[in-house]
Amino acid sequence: MMDWEIYLQGLYAVLTLSFFTWFISLLKKDVSIVDITWSLMLVLASTIYILSTNVQSREWLIFTLVVIWGVRLALYITLRSWGEAEDSRYQDIRKKYSPNFPLKSLFIIFVFQAVLAWVLSLPLLLVMTNPSNWVLLDYLAITLVLFGIIYESVADYQLYRFKCLDKNKGKVMDAGLWAHSRHPNYFAESMVWWGLFLFALAQGYWWVVISPLMITYLLLKFSGVTLMEETITERRPQYRQYIVNTNAFLPWPRKKLNPENNPLNEARR
Repeated sequence: MMDWEIYLQGLYAVLTLSFFTWFISLLKKDVSIVDITWSLMLVLASTIYILSTNVQSREWLIFTLVVIWGVRLALYITLRSWGEAEDSRYQDIRKKYSPNFPLKSLFIIFVFQAVLAWVLSLPLLLVMTNPSNWVLLDYLAITLVLFGIIYESVADYQLYRFKCLDKNKGKVMDAGLWAHSRHPNYFAESMVWWGLFLFALAQGYWWVVISPLMITYLLLKFSGVTLMEETITERRPQYRQYIVNTNAFLPWPRKKLNPENNPLNEARR
């Protein structure tokens, strides 16, 4: 059963957070801080949902997993972006929607992401406001969510350590988990969402599959892989070879590249 009143309370909460973040972005002149609050919007919505009803151990565990995922991601993005200029992706958006970008950003970035987070939180609403007993599928869901959190944490740590070394400036990170996927963090992120969906599926809410499908699509085609790789080959020519021999999303053994077909050689001709 879906409680629309509680669901709308979740919307009001994430919109409030998005307005506050937008105001801070005006002071900092940096809209990329929205990336920090993105996962916290899901944590906030989940908090609204779980406090609205009497829940059992199953629901508290799901909530705990969401908090671990959301807080870790927010802390990592804060650490990664501390002292840095506005992310280049948002600089491009700023140029595209100028003049009056500060006001436009409220709607095209902050409100948009708040509404998106609210829609994606639907499985969390259903599992947290409709307490249920443990079933076998729940254990698979826990495994998948934990796998996603740990895998993403390792990928983020490896990339952070790589970027901390001056000798790696301008180079392509292609070691560790990044040797088998160009975006292992995005892959892991999708696994978290598919795991959360399994909790809802265990209660018969199969139709909320829209949530993990949406996040997977966004990571692959909208704000993730596609957007990240739009201009990266211009800044890092070695990335062309990385694209040829490494999967974009799903981890897979690296392809052996024939020297005659090396895109770097083609670029030099």
